[in-house]
Amino acid sequence: MSSFSRRAVTAGALASLLTACAGHGTTPPRPRTTASPVPADRGRSLVRSAPVRLLIPAIGVDTPVIRLGLASDGTVQVPPVTAHDRAGWYRHSPTPGEAGPSVLLGHVTVGPYGDGVFRHLARLHRGERITARLENGTAAEFAVTAVRTVPRTDFPADDVYGDVDRPELRLITCGGARTGDGYADNVIVFAALSGAKSPTPGER
Repeated sequence: MSSFSRRAVTAGALASLLTACAGHGTTPPRPRTTASPVPADRGRSLVRSAPVRLLIPAIGVDTPVIRLGLASDGTVQVPPVTAHDRAGWYRHSPTPGEAGPSVLLGHVTVGPYGDGVFRHLARLHRGERITARLENGTAAEFAVTAVRTVPRTDFPADDVYGDVDRPELRLITCGGARTGDGYADNVIVFAALSGAKSPTPGER
């Protein structure tokens, strides 16, 4: 998986995220699930450029994106629990628009602050638009291909982190019923690149 560490992500990222999601808020609705493809820009990959903003108009997400690495215990970092919650991109995964699965994590709830940035992730449907704005000014546009809610004990690591031959996104948060140590499930959004807009002269 090139520089992407499947071991680190699968062993630590979701455990950390589930623990951090143990805050206030109600359970998100169970989404529709589909494996049907949507048109994708299969013939093109973008140059590597880190995401700085994530927009999902259908659920009102417009968030800065922070970079996540590995914590001292070898688990993947998660966004901090703050009042101004933000999504985080795991910097050892492809950037949005590069071939492969670009992984972004976010909270469904943020403790005493209430709703997290991915509170309504499970409401997305096939075909809905996601835009990742990159450091170089490019807007990488994706279309949702599937939304899945899975038990945290049966996380589909190969589907989420396995190599793919086109640029894709994976957005991950908590879902399902609340438990004593977080939530019972994970919500995973799969999306494929549908196009890209280059910056206009003078825009970065």
